[in-house]
Amino acid sequence: MCKNTAPPYEKLRTLRKQKGITQQYLADIIATDVSNYSCKESGDVRIFDDEWEKLAKALDVKVEDIKEEKSGNTVNFTDSSTNSGTAILNNHYNIPDYILENQQEYITLLKQQIEELKKENKKLKSGK
Repeated sequence: MCKNTAPPYEKLRTLRKQKGITQQYLADIIATDVSNYSCKESGDVRIFDDEWEKLAKALDVKVEDIKEEKSGNTVNFTDSSTNSGTAILNNHYNIPDYILENQQEYITLLKQQIEELKKENKKLKSGK
């Protein structure tokens, strides 16, 4: 079941409905079940580039006409710290906006403190 924490892909959803195409049909196009497709369309599960291409072809539009970037909600990192040293693990996490905003505020506070400490350090070095 979807968490419904991310904004949905409105362009995709709207165009699909306008064309009278079911979620089941598009789920079949990208080789998934309708539940997973629903989560993808709702924005809770990532839609990969190859899936965007298949969806655009099925809807008879360009990828740019339906694809919406999810800014601020995905953190990507590569972890190659496995025993063999050859595997690469890519993880994608949805982070709620309020957490990102809180972290940005904290970063701003830390930057201010750094500037104050630089001034204090400079004052101490000059002997005043």
